Amino acid sequence: MKVVRILLKVLLGLVLFIILFLAVSLAPVDETPYQQMPYYAQTKQRLAQLPAPPPAKAPLKAGWAKVNITPPYTTPTGGYGFRRGEHWRIVSDSVYVRAIVLDNGGTRVAVVGLDLLITPPTVTEALKKRLPEVGMRWENVYTGAIHSHNSLGGWAPGLVGQLIAGEYDEKIVTRITDGVLNAIRKAQGSMAPVEIGYGETDASDHITSRIAQSGPTKPLDGQIRLLRLKKQTGESALLCTFAGHATLFDGRNGAYLSRDYPGSLVDRLEKKSADFAVFMAGAVGSTAPTPRGKTDFEEIRNYAGDLALRIERTVPRIQTRTDSALAILTLPLDLREPHPRVIGNWRVRPWLFYTVYGDYPSDLKALRIGETVLLGTPCDFSGEFVADFKPLADKKHVNLMVTSFDGGYIGYVTPDEYYNRTTYETRDMNWFGPYNGAYFEEMMKGLLEKIK
Repeated sequence: MKVVRILLKVLLGLVLFIILFLAVSLAPVDETPYQQMPYYAQTKQRLAQLPAPPPAKAPLKAGWAKVNITPPYTTPTGGYGFRRGEHWRIVSDSVYVRAIVLDNGGTRVAVVGLDLLITPPTVTEALKKRLPEVGMRWENVYTGAIHSHNSLGGWAPGLVGQLIAGEYDEKIVTRITDGVLNAIRKAQGSMAPVEIGYGETDASDHITSRIAQSGPTKPLDGQIRLLRLKKQTGESALLCTFAGHATLFDGRNGAYLSRDYPGSLVDRLEKKSADFAVFMAGAVGSTAPTPRGKTDFEEIRNYAGDLALRIERTVPRIQTRTDSALAILTLPLDLREPHPRVIGNWRVRPWLFYTVYGDYPSDLKALRIGETVLLGTPCDFSGEFVADFKPLADKKHVNLMVTSFDGGYIGYVTPDEYYNRTTYETRDMNWFGPYNGAYFEEMMKGLLEKIK
């Protein structure tokens, strides 16, 4: 009987501990409309106070460069939590940092493309401290990533970081940061006057909706968008965006370090369409690629090859001209309390989220280069939003390029009407609660209004 009493006391204590833990760890989802929340008022005020970009003082100049950041040692791969930090063992293709630096005498901007899953928040924090080494500051840098799930990991501390990117290694953060600074430094050394032009071509048949299984969805963004820079020497650069998830490497095939299809695409573009190319993931938050091939390598070759053919037909039609317009706006974002849902309509409290993920600042960016505006988001941003920006872009007479993974990471941002669907994108990866879609759209449209 004594053993039974002890066992009952232990069980009772365990039950009480679980109840107490749940009480301090969980809370109901807060469905207060975002316009009534303090974070909205604070960010909207910040948007209103953004200064007007300085006028051009000289013709637009640009330079570009890339730096190989492939380490001489194996690292975890970034992407696919079920790999649990598995290391790549074979370099299928090297990974780079690519930078384009632009200057019109009044503004200097660096556009940085990373051959990584995302722009790691740890790298962003390091850059904020070290960019003065190359005469830049974070507010004048626009970043994006190819979103390969077979690239370098090890750049994120914390439990969630280890699931996404494997065991944290400060050396990797330093290696990426050094690569960014070196690429900017090299690009600044090749500055020359440029003409600019814009083109696009459709590749909607190469993507499908990952949310469609849960119910009706809106159209995705299937456009390949191209910004072309051309020096007087004839040397040219291409900035390319597209919304296909770089997941042609099967999640179980973690043995290879690879840039997936964006790497194959950029390599081909640099042989036939430009001297230099940068790829950035577009609005990928709801998309999956449509593979064609019997092996991962064949799928990558076929996918990149078909995209390249469409680009090769488009580039000759892009008319470049002199335009000195250059401006960048950085909008620091306040957000609703973290809202990852775990049981029904119950979500974890902020202290627990920040303990397992970390607390990183995030922002939205708007970059104007001539008559093209790039909007950068710190998330997997859904392509279903892109059509909503078209009326305003047309009114402002600008071409619009929307990219994901600019400088931070807050999970997925998908249309609010999908919030209660039980999909990976809308439940597991919606970290900041309801109405985030409308909130992002409003602030991004505000930036578009202000930049042009």
